[in-house]
Amino acid sequence: MTAQMTTAERRGYQQICSDNGFMMVVACDQRGGMRKVLADTPEAQAAIGVDILGQTKADITKFLANKATCVLLDATCAVPAVVDDGVLARDTGLLIGLDDSGWDIDENGYRKSILTPGITARRVRELGGTGAKLMVYLRPDLPEANAYNVQIIRDCVADFAAEDLLLVVEILTYQVDGESDTDYKAAFPDLIVGCARMALEVGSKVLKLPYPGTPEACAEITALCQGVPWAVLSAGVDHETFVTQVQTAMDNGASGVIAGRSLWKDCISLDRKVSEERLEKIASARLAEIFTILNAHADKA
Repeated sequence: MTAQMTTAERRGYQQICSDNGFMMVVACDQRGGMRKVLADTPEAQAAIGVDILGQTKADITKFLANKATCVLLDATCAVPAVVDDGVLARDTGLLIGLDDSGWDIDENGYRKSILTPGITARRVRELGGTGAKLMVYLRPDLPEANAYNVQIIRDCVADFAAEDLLLVVEILTYQVDGESDTDYKAAFPDLIVGCARMALEVGSKVLKLPYPGTPEACAEITALCQGVPWAVLSAGVDHETFVTQVQTAMDNGASGVIAGRSLWKDCISLDRKVSEERLEKIASARLAEIFTILNAHADKA
């Protein structure tokens, strides 16, 4: 039996969905990934401070995310500034990321997710969040790899339940040492299905997942969810590829999109005038294309 949203959580969920009933969230909580988009060399990336990242995220919010239904931001360099400075539109939802940039490695070489210090459910509420997003890494085929990260999910689910605040749980998987590219690619659909199962087993009520690779895997996730909504993330693929993935995921029961780099990775610049122009023209057109897919599925419902 999957966990069901409370009234307060459902209200938060409604606020990250558009009138068509589907999630359309622009993700820009990246830090290391955003530095890599803005600069080519490690030295140049290291020189980009949280102030520059904050300005870039404000521009993404102003010129792109305010046209969506919600924005996903971090509390390291974006929140509360986008609220306090009046950048975030009053009718645009706000998810706040709990996870910090990067990961640790345990003694066996498995990834340990990292949380941003001090960002609890209560703090998310204080920052004006509609809810939060938690990302953890799992390898469902390797039980010994997951105890630490599963406990993070349990703890965060309990914390947000106590505050009666919406929590979106994002699960990523990863290639382990000694695993070939071919083997990992072949295992990927089953890994994502397994990730969804594990997240549901510990009480997740909304999921954010990578495209699992096949229509069949999408349908299997939907069946597992038993009404728990799941959004497909872009994982930095090009827009044309992501559009196809969104279409397939929605055809097989997904509940929307939480997308970042596929929308804006070639539209942001250290020159904010360039960012504004590209976000207004290129990224916004991409967002409209995704909305067209979501609207078409609402019409079929």
